[in-house]
Amino acid sequence: MKQLVIAALLFVGSHFVLSSSPLRKYIVRALGERPFTGLFSILAAATIVWLVTAFRQAPRDQLLWTMPGADHLALTLMPVALLLLVGGLSAPNPTAVMMQAPSQGWQPRGILTVTRHPVMWALGLWAILHILANGDLAALIFFGAFSVLALAGTRAIDAKKRRTWPADSARLFFAATSNLPFLAIAQGRARFDWRGIGWKPLLIAAALTLAIVFWFHPNVIGAPLFS
Repeated sequence: MKQLVIAALLFVGSHFVLSSSPLRKYIVRALGERPFTGLFSILAAATIVWLVTAFRQAPRDQLLWTMPGADHLALTLMPVALLLLVGGLSAPNPTAVMMQAPSQGWQPRGILTVTRHPVMWALGLWAILHILANGDLAALIFFGAFSVLALAGTRAIDAKKRRTWPADSARLFFAATSNLPFLAIAQGRARFDWRGIGWKPLLIAAALTLAIVFWFHPNVIGAPLFS
């Protein structure tokens, strides 16, 4: 369990230190943006591999809670998380690495009308659902690391963009979008753009859901979702 805790702390800490702390600008100045991005990606992949390995080796007998219906909740909401993921990866987002700040006249389209951080919310939703469904200490540490990185990461990204973007770009972007899903729509600052999302991400998310439920979970994870 100690190795899992260390891996989780390194996984989360390295992301925040290298992406949001003042240290980042000094490293980028020394290496350049693209080499830094490459090294950061390698470090991220290495820490994920270590975290997954430590989780698989950790004891799963320290049960903290049992939540009736958590499995059904995960099955119900995971397609939503996958739609956020696919929609976020397939749509241009000004907050993504090496993307330009929005210019005058920019309007959110597609999944960005739901949240300006669709991929992060997909990761956070996935992690929280699995924390609830598992209920043991190892799962809390493992999935908790992802949930902290994702949900605290959205706030860190927002703070960084407010510091680094031109004031007009930041004002335009944050006025037209929301971090919390559907908040900008509920407040009348954005309109849900289903046409901008399109059928393709929905079909891909549906296909991924079926693949995860009927193949990946029972054959790779070793945890069948249906007996």
